[in-house]
Amino acid sequence: MTSQATIARAAGGARSARTAQTRAAILSAAHDAFVARGYRATSLRDIAAAAGISHPGLLRHFATKDELLAAVVDSFERDNEIDVLDRVAAGEPGVLGFSEIARHNETVPGYLPLFSALTGEASTASHPAHEVMRARYARLRALSAEVMQEAIDHDAMAHDRRPQDEAVRVPAAWDGLQVLAQYLPGEVDIAETLETYEGMLSLPVGWREPDDPGPRSGVFAVPVPRMPAFAPPSSTGAVGYRVGRERRERILAGATALFAEEGYGDTSLRDVAERVGVSKSTLLHYYGSKEGLLSAVLAERDRQLESRESYVRADRAADELRGLPLGASENTLTAPGLIEVYAVLSCEAVPSDHPAHAYFEQRFRDVLQHFTALFRAAQADGDLPAHRDPDFEARWLVALWDGLQYQWLYDRERVDVAAHLTAHLEDVLPRG
Repeated sequence: MTSQATIARAAGGARSARTAQTRAAILSAAHDAFVARGYRATSLRDIAAAAGISHPGLLRHFATKDELLAAVVDSFERDNEIDVLDRVAAGEPGVLGFSEIARHNETVPGYLPLFSALTGEASTASHPAHEVMRARYARLRALSAEVMQEAIDHDAMAHDRRPQDEAVRVPAAWDGLQVLAQYLPGEVDIAETLETYEGMLSLPVGWREPDDPGPRSGVFAVPVPRMPAFAPPSSTGAVGYRVGRERRERILAGATALFAEEGYGDTSLRDVAERVGVSKSTLLHYYGSKEGLLSAVLAERDRQLESRESYVRADRAADELRGLPLGASENTLTAPGLIEVYAVLSCEAVPSDHPAHAYFEQRFRDVLQHFTALFRAAQADGDLPAHRDPDFEARWLVALWDGLQYQWLYDRERVDVAAHLTAHLEDVLPRG
């Protein structure tokens, strides 16, 4: 005869199995929703409906959306990236393997879109996944440095390269490539780009082929391409009364801060109005819609960056490129909010239906075209060594710069964006 204790254990086991099954369904639904619409634009009610349970039923498993996101992120990290990195670190000596990890990640449904979005969205300290992603960077840097030192010890990486520095730059460019690939699908091959850079790491810093003549002096072969203007001409200027102009500026500043803190999806016009101290109707008088306010924020960010007084156009393409870190340094010192809003919005806008997606897609295209033109001019002048591909160098520089900014937002004391850009460009554009 079956005892009461046996029956109770069986019932408990059945309940545990149902609980595990329900949690798995919730995590799967959350993963799909976060990938499709982004964390900020997805509600717990959306996830409950997709999982086939009630909203109160979901809350019995995950009390908040923050808790659910942390569980989704943790499952990704545990099942994919960390395990693969550990295998590479323990694998064949001297093999870097970053491109192998990237190829593996491409086979994991939803990995790239979700992490591309989270990279920027979680850069705000208040975001629920901020500490998870910060810890991810720390672990990734440590593992990368370990793998690189092993590669140096086995002569697979040049001995004059600094593993601790490359361990910052490679993951940074990797993250930048993942975001870039979301906006330019089919045009950016993450694994192939990483594999190319891995090959470059086997060469000494600033290496040239023996028969490469090096920089030409005198007349330059190609004029320095002009930097593209992203910001439309200001339509406000000195138009209108001073009170109206000041109010418009306060609205823009408040919206910029909130978009950086909470993201576009989680910020309402009422939130902006309350932050600035105006009514919602007053805000709509100046900006007719939330999308119009977003466009104004992006345009104002571009105008502030393009009006940098220290910028002087160089006479030589290589010097124009070498001057980029100065702008990066000034941005981190004087305009951290502009970096924050760019990081959050560029990653939040990964879904094609986001109102800022087209803006960032075009911006990436324009920046890539400009940097490619600069590297081609530098190669014609002899500054870019003949064995380097201008298209690749432009793609890597764009990804590296954005990725370093993401890392800086997670660890402002440790990551020096300008110093890493300078070191990279001195390698790519050797002076001798």
